[in-house]
Order: sequence, then structure tokens, then C-alpha cells
Amino acid sequence: MWFVYILRCSDGDLYTGCTNNLDDRIIRHNKGYVDATKNRIPVDLICYTAFKNQDKAYAYEKYLKSGSGRAFKSKHLI
Repeated sequence: MWFVYILRCSDGDLYTGCTNNLDDRIIRHNKGYVDATKNRIPVDLICYTAFKNQDKAYAYEKYLKSGSGRAFKSKHLI
């Protein structure tokens, strides 16, 4: 399974990512191993969506990072 996830960082900002091992990825974020969030730990998992197909997961992540995707995310996911 592939997961697209949304984290709330310690600075209040959101981070959206994609992984095939959600538990390990959250641990890596909180240990400071991920450059994009290492200065904003701890992070909290807000929500995630599971996909069987890697391409669809990455396409959904890309959408959530777009202008209309950010609006969808703030209205429906968080």
C-alpha cells in the first residue's frame, strides 16, 4: 500500500508527503531525518489516504500540493 499523508508541524504549518511505510516515515520525521521537517519537529499526523497504486498516490500528493488541492485539503481533510 502507498500512503499520502498530512502532518501538522510544530510551527503550525502543514506538510504533505507520500510513502509505502507510514509508521516508519512518521518516526523518521520526528527524529529529524527528513530535511523538509527537521527544524519543525515534533510533527503530528493529521490524516492519510491509502492507495494500492503508487502512481495514483503520487498523483494525489501532487494534486494536494497544487492551488486547488490546497483549497480541497483545508476544506475537507483538516
